[in-house]
Amino acid sequence: MRKYFGTDGIRRIANTELTPELVYRVAKAGAYVLSKHIGGEAPTILIGKDTRLSGSLIESAMTAGFLSYGANVISLGVMPTPAVAFLTKKLNATASVVISASHNTFEFNGIKFFSNLGMKISDELEEEIEAVMDSRQNR
Repeated sequence: MRKYFGTDGIRRIANTELTPELVYRVAKAGAYVLSKHIGGEAPTILIGKDTRLSGSLIESAMTAGFLSYGANVISLGVMPTPAVAFLTKKLNATASVVISASHNTFEFNGIKFFSNLGMKISDELEEEIEAVMDSRQNR
């Protein structure tokens, strides 16, 4: 059973359960795992978000986590999820993240990773990110 990721990324109440600390840890672990799978290079990660008020807080924490591992980050601003997925492939990025809780009520927000093909990352990659998040190397 996974601890952080559900069927469609991570979704929690923003700034209560989906804290800046948790977001930082998932970003740092995500950058590490992505880098490992592309041969140790610094990954380039796009970030898009919806219009929820908590999006800027989460984006800042994600950016800090990615940058702390040495990733390159490109902020796309407010953009529909399919557009972020499309741009990931079009711009030849390593991955992307969408900050959105989709149909959930306003107090929720979420994080969804896309691969370089513009598709949701595999369950195996999510599990690897979780393992790194809970390891000492991600503290």
